[in-house]
Order: sequence, then C-alpha cells, then structure tokens
Amino acid sequence: MDTHVIKMSLDEIKKLKQRYHRCDFRYDIPHTHFQIKGSDFTITVYNSGKVVYQAEDLSLHIRDMKPKGTEIIENTKHMSGSDEVGTGDYFGPITVCAVILEPEDYEKIPVSKIMDTKMMKDEIIVEIAPILIENLKHSLLVLQNSKYNEVQQTNNINAIKAKLHNQAFLHLENKYEMPKLNVIDQFTPERNYYQYLKNEPKVFRDLTFVTKAENKYLAVACGAIIARYAFLKTLDQMGEKYDFIFPKGAGPHVDEKAREFVAIHGPEMLLNVSKYHFKNTQRILDNL
Repeated sequence: MDTHVIKMSLDEIKKLKQRYHRCDFRYDIPHTHFQIKGSDFTITVYNSGKVVYQAEDLSLHIRDMKPKGTEIIENTKHMSGSDEVGTGDYFGPITVCAVILEPEDYEKIPVSKIMDTKMMKDEIIVEIAPILIENLKHSLLVLQNSKYNEVQQTNNINAIKAKLHNQAFLHLENKYEMPKLNVIDQFTPERNYYQYLKNEPKVFRDLTFVTKAENKYLAVACGAIIARYAFLKTLDQMGEKYDFIFPKGAGPHVDEKAREFVAIHGPEMLLNVSKYHFKNTQRILDNL
C-alpha cells in the first residue's frame, strides 16, 4: 500500500466522513476521531487533524481530497529527518535521532500510529520505537548529563543541539546514500544554526529547516519517537543505578523529587543526573 498524509480542519474531516459514510468506521483507536476501513484502503483521522491515507491506489482517494488550505505533511517518500528530545527536562539526557525513510520502509512500520510524540503516551512510544529502530536507517546520539554539564559551560542549548543534529546527519551520510530531502525540526534560524557550527571540521549542509516538522514529515516524526524512546530508556537506567524514580519535565514536582535525591546522594551528584544550569537547581539548593 502507498501512504499519503495531510492535515485537515474539523469541517474538512466532517466532509471526509460524509464521503465514506457507507464504509466501516472504528472509534476505539487512541488519539483518533475515527478510522475508515475499506477492502483495499485505510484512512486514519487523528485528533490533531492529521489524516493518514493508506491505499493500493491513492489516486482514487486523494485526487479530490486536497482541501483548500490543507497542509501536505509529506510530499516525497524518500527523505531523512531529525529531531531532539530532553531539552526541557531537568533530569535525563538530550537525545537526537536522524532517520532515513525509503519507499519500501512504509510497509515495515506502523505509519497510522506515528504522530507528534507530545501526543503519544510513553507506552505507545515503547511499543513503536523498537520497530522503527529495527527497520529504519538511523543515527541516535545520547548526550549524558555529566557531559552536557561540561559542554554547557561554553555552549548554549541551541549550539549543543546544532552540533548533535550535525553529527547525526554526518553519521548517516558516512554510511548511506542521502535523500534529496533532509529535514530538520527548526529550533533556531538557519543562519544561526550554521554559525553554531562554524568551528566544526565538517558540516552537513543539505538541510531543509521546517518549524513543527514533526507534524509535517514522517521521517522527523520517526526520529522524534526513537529519540524519545532513548530518553525514556536512559531515565530507567539512571533509576536503576541510583535506586530512584526520576520525573520528567522541569516543574515544581521535579524540584520536590530532586530534593529527595539530594538528601540521599548529596548535591554534587546533581551534576551526573540533571541539567545543572536550569533554574531548578537554585530552587532545590535554596530549600534544602
């Protein structure tokens, strides 16, 4: 089956439902309005407005279904994309993953389940990520907290992310033939991105910068899922090492748990498990 993904408004989704009203509908799939099943096609409509078409002959379904103002989420089957996870979490690493998605890969991965990781429960991430890791060419980088706190002394967060993304794409380029379309989920203007890399010995420059790319390009979404999975697994490994449950995020609940950690292991150990420059650290140490 071929795959096509677009974004629809609620009105457009209603029209889609009317068009296929004679087909079988499922309403029990998490994070979806519904799924339409036919003999040779499936259409999954997500709460985010993302609509995934899978069909033997897509032309029968999408020739009239590009509504005015609709955003094409992917316009090619051969692409690469990268995303990062963990930059807003006090505990745990920063993970970056770049993925190459080839036409034949679409049959190997659960396309209809792939969406913005912010909309996905951790259990779904843990279910899907191993499938992506097994079937997709990818480069995964994990920047542990101790190293992060070292490089953060001379690099801001965007510089750190730029260097990680650059390395991920270079790793792919060294091993595989790169697609013409290579998308990065933009976190800083393109000019700034390359400025952060001015002292790097080699820079991958064939990039397309797209904001909110995770919602628009399947390769980026796959990279985000693998990166999220690596982040969660690293948190689990940290928990086993320190016999402690590390919370996600950076809110007051994190401060409370961090004080418990400091009471057990001492404040100096925060350098090994946290992003020490976050404001959380001062709040934690001020209220011991």
